[in-house]
Amino acid sequence: MSHSSTSESTAASADQAERLDAKSRMVLILLLAAVFVVFLNETTMTVAIPTIIADLGITAAEGQWLTTGYALTMAVVIPITGWLLQRLNTRPVFIMAMGIFTAGTLIAAIAPVFEVLVAGRVVQATGTAIMMPLMMTTIMTIVPPSIRGRIMGRISMVMSLAPAIGPTVAGFLLQAFDGYWRGLFFVMLPLAIVMLVLGVVLVPNVTETRAIPLDAPSVVLSALGFSTLVYGLSSIGLAAESAALVSPWLPITVGLGFLVAFVFRQFALQRRDVAFLDLRTFRARTFSLAIVMFSLAMLMMFGIVIIMPIYLQYGLLQPTEVIGLVVLPGGLLMGLLGPTVGRLYDRFGARPLVIPGAIAVSAAVWAFAFLLAADSSVWLVAAIYTVMFLGFAFLFSPLFAASLGSLPSHLYSHGSALVATIQQVAGAAGAAVFVALFTISLAASGTTEVPLAEPAAIADAAKLAFLAGAFVSLGMVVTALFVRKPAAPEISDASLVAEAEAAAH
Repeated sequence: MSHSSTSESTAASADQAERLDAKSRMVLILLLAAVFVVFLNETTMTVAIPTIIADLGITAAEGQWLTTGYALTMAVVIPITGWLLQRLNTRPVFIMAMGIFTAGTLIAAIAPVFEVLVAGRVVQATGTAIMMPLMMTTIMTIVPPSIRGRIMGRISMVMSLAPAIGPTVAGFLLQAFDGYWRGLFFVMLPLAIVMLVLGVVLVPNVTETRAIPLDAPSVVLSALGFSTLVYGLSSIGLAAESAALVSPWLPITVGLGFLVAFVFRQFALQRRDVAFLDLRTFRARTFSLAIVMFSLAMLMMFGIVIIMPIYLQYGLLQPTEVIGLVVLPGGLLMGLLGPTVGRLYDRFGARPLVIPGAIAVSAAVWAFAFLLAADSSVWLVAAIYTVMFLGFAFLFSPLFAASLGSLPSHLYSHGSALVATIQQVAGAAGAAVFVALFTISLAASGTTEVPLAEPAAIADAAKLAFLAGAFVSLGMVVTALFVRKPAAPEISDASLVAEAEAAAH
């Protein structure tokens, strides 16, 4: 065989190694489609909240529960997926997730009162909580390391385009339905049903399972810890309105106490390699740094996403369809850049991407903190918002790929569950802090009722919330300096097995 023939054969083999087989491609397509649907659902609420506040006669802090209640449920359910994804295969978990999500969408669509609406969102969140780690774990299992950045870029595109399209679609649908917000769920319901049917018919099993027992104390400690922590964080806004039943610091403290007990329980279970949520993932330096940076980014994003529509509608007096158009370019840009950023990660690593990305996000949030006013140009707000999401585009794909790429296959499901859990807790914290600061500032103007406040008071309240996010962004910039692309897993499967065997003896 000639040298050129050998080279061509080697190149062909390498190219083949970087391609997914038909079954893996099918799983990837269906997972991306399902994630698009559930993320589209989550972001439609950001534009609808002001309409729901007016229609149901609730406060801004109460309306926050449509997003933080969603995050609370996900924070409770996601840790269980670390165990669930080891016991069940791809297809039954997919069907379970979409079935629950579809039921929640129906409940929300027919909700006669706010409490039932929140209940529907909780059920929806349960399905979403299962879908997110399922997608990440499956992709880490079927995608070779050489093209993970490229695939993570596609995930980032889907996870960005849905939030970008969601508010815009919601704005136009609310306009078309004359403020009938339940119509948003009736539009979402057939999409969910279609994904459920496709899952039943087409999703194959691609992951391996193992018989690991479910540790009941871990389930209880996890549920109590995350639920009370997120409830406490969410109550900060009510406390600012003097509407909270108890001080938010009580559930926050209790929640942290349960989580400390949960952590010690996992330390004990890890010695036998049967942890409910294996915390040995944090032994990987890259995983820990990426998680810190990701948490700070999500804290800011959730906070800004919940305050911005309120500022635009009541501070700048813009209609809902304009609000959707303001946030559209940033989300679209972030989504369209996903595959490109993924390929750049495969070629250059994480640091050349996350450092400029973090700087862009920080600059945008600082601009919001100082430039927002009751007479600000909508074009200026849209431009700053777009720059911020341009920065986010250079963060999420590299952070996903670097964090999970630093782990051995043994810990993929646990790493995916931890990334998703911490994302939701950070998001709830961001929404709570931003809403609390917004409400405190608004109260100083004489009212906490958003529709009754003067536009200037709304703008000042938004600026105070964004100022807090600006300081948080500095921590994200510093952390970006230390994040890198792992050349190989920073923990080995063999070491984990050996550790468990030594503990057994």
